[in-house]
Amino acid sequence: MAQSTPASTLDSSDQAKRQAALSLFAQGKRLEALPLLEDLVQTSPQDPELLVALAASLVDHAATLSDQEAAAKERFRARDLVQKGWSLGNTSPLAENLRQLLGELPTNGELKFSDNPAVEEIMNAGEAAFARRDFDEAIKDYSKALALEPKNYTAALFIGNTYDKEGQFPKAAEWYERAIQLDPDIETAYRYYADMLAKQGDMVKARTMLIHAAVAEPYNKIVWREIRAWAVINHTAFNMVYAGIPLVRADSPKPVQDLSSAWLTYTAVKKEWQKGNKFQKQFPQQAYRHSLAEESDALNAVIGVLEKLKVDKKTAETVAGDPNASLLLKLHDAGALEAYVLFSLGDDDIAKDYLVYRAKNRDKLEAYMDKFVMPNLGAQHSGISNQPK
Repeated sequence: MAQSTPASTLDSSDQAKRQAALSLFAQGKRLEALPLLEDLVQTSPQDPELLVALAASLVDHAATLSDQEAAAKERFRARDLVQKGWSLGNTSPLAENLRQLLGELPTNGELKFSDNPAVEEIMNAGEAAFARRDFDEAIKDYSKALALEPKNYTAALFIGNTYDKEGQFPKAAEWYERAIQLDPDIETAYRYYADMLAKQGDMVKARTMLIHAAVAEPYNKIVWREIRAWAVINHTAFNMVYAGIPLVRADSPKPVQDLSSAWLTYTAVKKEWQKGNKFQKQFPQQAYRHSLAEESDALNAVIGVLEKLKVDKKTAETVAGDPNASLLLKLHDAGALEAYVLFSLGDDDIAKDYLVYRAKNRDKLEAYMDKFVMPNLGAQHSGISNQPK
């Protein structure tokens, strides 16, 4: 493997070029930075900051190409570059977001905005204009696409994002809200809106938008990176809510002041589900899988035992002093147990229950995020991570 060429070892000319390229990139002038970055990466192929900047610039350049096959090649090259930058230590939010988004490219590498060929063509023209920073033209194109297809979420989102880039924040807010109305179950408009609000110093409303984003797509890592960035800027941290269930043997000796009976109840209920009897009653004609119903049933059984133990003088102090028991009781009292299961225990199988639950219980999911996950702010600050677009 080639040895890394740190920026400090570059000659003065390349140092100046590097500084100029990264300055242009930071200003959003990615197409102008692109030729400088191409030259620099040839000289310094192991510089992780340059690799990710080049990858992001190639994504913008791909949007300007009318040849979709050539554009796809640019995106695949960008994917390889950002992966290399990440492996060399660039784990910035931009690098991680690009790595995720480019990793989700279809096999042909093309981006699709609509099944309507006319809308698709106009959206591609808008993206090319956006990449060139011709924001007025981009808004015209996105607006034409939306006129042809009034329910196109992406067109409304991109109009908002373009106004955002221009610094026209009230108009951007209107369009982000319009995109949200078109599809409240996509996280992107909430996240872009939160980013814009944070740039203006409105961290409280940004927090609200990030709660909405998490409820829209709780299993999307980009959302949680943005929440983490918001927390860091505000000198706080979001809560990793988790109540561990200790593994206890049924034949283990137990002192009087012990919670073993509660933890054993959890194991017993889960075994009933895993044998298939309870699962078949809940999900006829389906093969067994881990489910929200199973986990909620087991935890509710635990809580039933804990409720009895907390009023018993012999065990009340033990229940109050056990963080796992206390958290489960708090979740139960707040009506947030199922939300906790979906957010904190949501493996691939449990995640299959999310959409049905959200359709009827969005308010409970948002209340859970508000009360248990997102810290409240005593004061507002400014700033947040870069948008990936």
